[in-house]
Amino acid sequence: MPTPRVSFEFFPPKSLEASFRLWETVRLLAPLGPEFVSVTYGAGGTTRKLTHEAVCTIGREFGLNVAAHLTCVDASKAETLAIAESYAAAGVRELVALRGDPPKGSGGFSPHPEGFADSVDLVAALAETGRFTLRVGAYPERHPDAADRAADVAWLKRKFEAGADAAITQFFFEPETFLRFRDACARAGIDRPVIPGIIPIENWKGVRKFALGCGATVPAWLDAAFEKAERDGRSDLLATALCTELCDRLISEGVQDLHFYTLNRPQLTRDVCHALGVQPAVTLEKVA
Repeated sequence: MPTPRVSFEFFPPKSLEASFRLWETVRLLAPLGPEFVSVTYGAGGTTRKLTHEAVCTIGREFGLNVAAHLTCVDASKAETLAIAESYAAAGVRELVALRGDPPKGSGGFSPHPEGFADSVDLVAALAETGRFTLRVGAYPERHPDAADRAADVAWLKRKFEAGADAAITQFFFEPETFLRFRDACARAGIDRPVIPGIIPIENWKGVRKFALGCGATVPAWLDAAFEKAERDGRSDLLATALCTELCDRLISEGVQDLHFYTLNRPQLTRDVCHALGVQPAVTLEKVA
């Protein structure tokens, strides 16, 4: 089995304890030689400053290729492009361009009066700068705001036409979900990389709630499996086995890149990567 290329997503810390957890996560996963790592925004752009600080620190202290999330939420076009310019000035050359989640309780996404209307609008403006590799989001199952799955594929194609270089999917639990989406993208004429997003299940109840909120199907067999594993005290063993099996199946179907949503909990991601043959390339002594 070929060894996949991997990348990791982190989220910015909101407390001192969370800061230590982030740096420990980066320290443990950086030696695996990821193609890139990304740092998220909070809903409504609430962690904009923290994201900027985390991106710059990770790049400087660990020498990783860091992609910063950038959204359309709660900012004018000028403000958003100024943030992008500040990343470029700091040496950041990759962005994950997203519409973004609206603030909690807002009732849905509404563009800023002077802001970008949507992710296609944002991608087009960023592509025009010529400064960044642009990654975008993709939904292998229907986005909560989409009419149907075909609309998701059509929207992804528009983002590529606007200048996106690659896409990262929302997570899913069964390989067929991604493989069907990949086939649909190919039929639509999409020929740029679509990278599957993988979520190692550290906490089933939390991940399940997250899945239901973003439209990911939760298979009944998975509920049953974790219910039994929790009774037997084997949740971590089950999670590692399931994630490794999912990735192995994708690789056997020709997938070369895997993007892990780490939730700043690195052990399970590291164990799965090791099982897939992704081994440490370097030893890092420096910790931020």
